[in-house]
Amino acid sequence: MPQRQKPGQLLDREHEWALLNDFLADPAPELRLAILSGRRRNGKSFLLEALTEAVGGLYLTAVQEEGRVPALHRFTEAIAAHAGVRPGAMRLDDWRDVLTAALDVVNRAPGAPLVVIDELPYLLQHSPEIPGFLQLLYDQSQSAKAPGGRIVLCGSAMSVMSELLSGTKPLRGRAVLDLRLPAFDYRTARTHWGIEDPAVALQVDAVLGGAPGYRPLAPAPTPQSDVEFGPWVERTVLDPGRALYSRVEAEFLLREDPRITHRTLYYDVLTAVARGASTPAKVGAALERSRSAMVAPLELLESTGYVRRDQDLLRTRHPVISVADPVIRFNQLITLPMVDLVERRRGSQVWRSSRPTYHSKILGPHFEDTAREWARAFADDETGLALGAVGTAEISDPTARTKHEVDLLALAPGERPQSPRTTIALIGEAKATVQPRGLKDLERLEHIRALLAEQGHRSDDAALALFSLHGFHQDLITAAGRRPDVLLVDVAALYGDGPVRGS
Repeated sequence: MPQRQKPGQLLDREHEWALLNDFLADPAPELRLAILSGRRRNGKSFLLEALTEAVGGLYLTAVQEEGRVPALHRFTEAIAAHAGVRPGAMRLDDWRDVLTAALDVVNRAPGAPLVVIDELPYLLQHSPEIPGFLQLLYDQSQSAKAPGGRIVLCGSAMSVMSELLSGTKPLRGRAVLDLRLPAFDYRTARTHWGIEDPAVALQVDAVLGGAPGYRPLAPAPTPQSDVEFGPWVERTVLDPGRALYSRVEAEFLLREDPRITHRTLYYDVLTAVARGASTPAKVGAALERSRSAMVAPLELLESTGYVRRDQDLLRTRHPVISVADPVIRFNQLITLPMVDLVERRRGSQVWRSSRPTYHSKILGPHFEDTAREWARAFADDETGLALGAVGTAEISDPTARTKHEVDLLALAPGERPQSPRTTIALIGEAKATVQPRGLKDLERLEHIRALLAEQGHRSDDAALALFSLHGFHQDLITAAGRRPDVLLVDVAALYGDGPVRGS
């Protein structure tokens, strides 16, 4: 089958579109399976609907809280419609018959023999036998005892989707694709929102992230200046009458995972992590619980994608836990602590009083995350730096009896994290504070580079990068112009609008 061109209305997603096209183009006559998962509002359905329309496939979607019999009937009617059969002419009483009929129909119809089953976890709540029937059809198709074709299974409940291929589950070893659709990166998100000012785009990204499904729900107009940003926040995530009210959205996201049954505990864990508790022990201390009691909740939140666990690039057994979802982080830090005021329509008062929290706990950490994303995705093309693993590190300073937290550390390509003697390619600091960065910031990075060398790492040739939301003092700019090892990255350069200063 020839490659189908990605539709113009589908922003980004070139990699996923190409993989799905290759999946469909496989000439093998046997049944092939693919899994697509991702957080709600990341655009999974939009992508699969576009693919199904482009190739003439059959798109079926489950409905939350729909019973088994209504679901069977609705799927049967959709299959009949795709086959051009009059309504009510087809009767299918179990999921094996439904799946077999769907494959028969798409194999006879013009176009690709594609069946998409969206929101599969909703079906599994009442019909857990579906993966077993898919296994049976898959195995029988290998000997031409069942129809071939291509089936894509999609869902937002991340733990359910990841378990489809785990352990002794029926579909283990039978899916040729296991895609997790991420949110847009920060540059694509800016294009999606249509924001000219990169500093404003960064702030919108800090509050809502890159989930493309949020833009149709947000009130117009999109903010284009810092003056417009505050009122926009008040009438979106801080307005109980809006679809993007953060309390409702956070609850909606957490309900996606059927294992999250005691939401109060998970809310408390998320709040502790958002406030800076970065290890299981610190989360336990914040909630007056033992470290061991926090392991299971944190692992569950990590599997859903709402919490991220990174490892220190230089130290073993030193996890760094953070809230990965911007909407949940905003809810835990700003909405929930003042929910009574918010629900009395006092969003402007809440926003004014919460600005210090927003800058220190939301915008600051998000700016650091964005700097690391720039290093992973764009630094090579825009600076010529060849970088391997990118992350954070905590560096001991025995003389000063302190530790230095490094916002951005990049190893040389091929270097393994946590190795005793590793080559450091980049050491960076990212600050969203209102003060421009100066020579003292550069001196701190030079000191950290020397400490790393003293500790046995090969850091002498490491580049030093300063990221600033509010620019740089002229003396630092002058120094960077004379030195080949210094990079200055302001918000324009972070978004590709301007050059990276330095060599």
